Amino acid sequence: MSSFYVENFGCRATQSDGAAIEQQFRERGLERADAPAAAEWVVLNTCAVTAAAEQDARAAIRRLRRGNPECKIVITGCYAQRAPLEIAALSGIFCVVGNSHKHNLAQIALNEPSGKNRIAGSFVPVKVLTTGQVDDTAAPNFDGGATYPGSAPVFVSDIFAHTQLLAAPVFESANERTRPNLKVQDGCGNRCSFCIIPSLRGRSRSLPLDEVIQQVNQLVAAGYREVVISGIHLGRWGRDLPARDRISERGNLADLVRAILDRTTLEKLRISSIEPMDWSDSLIRLMATSPRIAKHAHVPMQSGSDAVLRRMHRKYRPWHYRGKIEKIREAMPTASIGADVMVGFPGETDGEFEETRSTIAELPFTYLHVFTFSPRPGTPAASMPNQVPAHLARERNRLLRELAAEKKLAFMRSFIGRDVEAITLASGNDSSWHTEALTDNYLAMRLRGKQESNRWVTAQVDAVEAGRLLATSR
Repeated sequence: MSSFYVENFGCRATQSDGAAIEQQFRERGLERADAPAAAEWVVLNTCAVTAAAEQDARAAIRRLRRGNPECKIVITGCYAQRAPLEIAALSGIFCVVGNSHKHNLAQIALNEPSGKNRIAGSFVPVKVLTTGQVDDTAAPNFDGGATYPGSAPVFVSDIFAHTQLLAAPVFESANERTRPNLKVQDGCGNRCSFCIIPSLRGRSRSLPLDEVIQQVNQLVAAGYREVVISGIHLGRWGRDLPARDRISERGNLADLVRAILDRTTLEKLRISSIEPMDWSDSLIRLMATSPRIAKHAHVPMQSGSDAVLRRMHRKYRPWHYRGKIEKIREAMPTASIGADVMVGFPGETDGEFEETRSTIAELPFTYLHVFTFSPRPGTPAASMPNQVPAHLARERNRLLRELAAEKKLAFMRSFIGRDVEAITLASGNDSSWHTEALTDNYLAMRLRGKQESNRWVTAQVDAVEAGRLLATSR
């Protein structure tokens, strides 16, 4: 039996796409290999959010060619959508499939004759996408793709013409499936000056409500007790749906969350990252009052400087952001509150960085994801003047990481001697005395003794050690 392996890079949305691709191969009778080295087909589902992410993909291609030189390598994802010709020219690539064609990836890779009518004619040469000029060097290839001289076939078209949302539940671990992630929204209508993702994933589109409910109910029936809902711009869920598919006139995330609570028996719903201005009072109130919603809020900040936020084309001001965080903390005193923060944005002065640092120090964050600005081709920020020197950006990154570590440790220590709710993930090896778990408010925990996975337990926190709570179940 032919085998495949899908390796994902990047965000939850990419992981969800990868799960859907796995499903495509399984439906065609292929078996998932345990590792890339054992697979006949290997799909690298790439990320392009930073230059480092693209470097990781190229390094993975080189490792794969050394470890499994006979396999057919298919490159997809955001890097494939951004620079298909660059990838196609690399040695050992079987084909390149952009996000625009990802929903037909297995069909394309396996060159199924039955797919020709659905795919033919959907290829748009990359030169047309980027310059508007027709590229006569591209020769049509199987099922609507094109091959450039000396390169692998390329399947890429205008992502903004793409209306299908590719989604399948994603599991945190292949061995202990306890917290599936369900992508309910894709694409983004924002135009942040540093971000390339809207041009690679297209306009915002939502998984219809009935499909979300069906997926959640299937996961509940399969025994899962927590589900994470996610998206590229999750707070925009429902805005693109026709009126007949909306719960309210506009359709919003609070409607979706309320429907999941009303129409499923899911024990715990966790909500992933939501942009600041999408945190409505109704959503905060719903999260605070329902014991079935995890007390965990991730609210991207990017910068605490008004001038930097304006250059970033972010749609809120620092005082708006502060107000949202304070509302969340007031409503949920024990919630974990995290943020994405960028340092080294073009023109960021010492004073502007200090505004960000002081904002973080003052607000009740419990963790941060700190990123250093990476210029992305075609974005306004890439050509802005006064690019910050790398050594200075690295130092600012270090300072914020240290501050975040201090705040996280203080938050974790505040639970010593208190009871917390957690879901068990996996026991250690046969000689181990502990079970890994995750609290309702997103703290890693090590429970004493072996516990069955995928169970909600109440435990008393005894100590904090190596970034985890140590606890004893009640």
